[in-house]
Amino acid sequence: MTTKHDSKQFSFAGPAGKLEAVLWTPAEVRPRFAAVVCHPHPLFGGTLHNKVVYQAAKAFDGQQGAVLRFNFRGTGSSEGEHDRGFGERGDAKAALDFLAENFADLPLVLAGFSFGCWVGLRVGCEDERVKRLVGIGAPVNSSNFAYLENCSKPKLFVHGSEDVFGDIEKVRELVTGLPGENELAVVDGVDHFFKGKIEELDKAIRGWMKGWPSEG
Repeated sequence: MTTKHDSKQFSFAGPAGKLEAVLWTPAEVRPRFAAVVCHPHPLFGGTLHNKVVYQAAKAFDGQQGAVLRFNFRGTGSSEGEHDRGFGERGDAKAALDFLAENFADLPLVLAGFSFGCWVGLRVGCEDERVKRLVGIGAPVNSSNFAYLENCSKPKLFVHGSEDVFGDIEKVRELVTGLPGENELAVVDGVDHFFKGKIEELDKAIRGWMKGWPSEG
């Protein structure tokens, strides 16, 4: 299922200046939820146009969600300078603030890929407005995800079995030790970018989001 959506390119206020963004809103149905997707490391080419980020956005769009992608500070036309993941938390919170202001009656979802997973999930765990989290290509080999130990919100992790930035066994160990409802979808035979099987990422997210939130 592909939802027909209205697409808006704009900028919203972040803590270090304006942040470049793209918002998709279902054109023919009322959104069921609103999601933000955080992109991978900007110093290695990560932007809101990254293929994995785009595919994740398509998956949320396919489940009738309003979807916001944005560029972290210093990326694309976003103002400010890269801050090694610290200031970027403020950028992610600003994205949630935008969604909460414009979709006040909808539950929020936060997803992130790679660097965006490490930065975004921390923000999503701490923000009571966020009801669900999606971590894609969690870079567990080099980043500390200990903050998830106190996060009982429902979480989906999607990971390639050959991801060189996140050893799959380390990811399994992380996910099985977390509180709350947690699901790990492993895509066999693919790297960090799900090359050749990116539709499996789409399928995992759509399946996990299907029917949520329940009506009535």
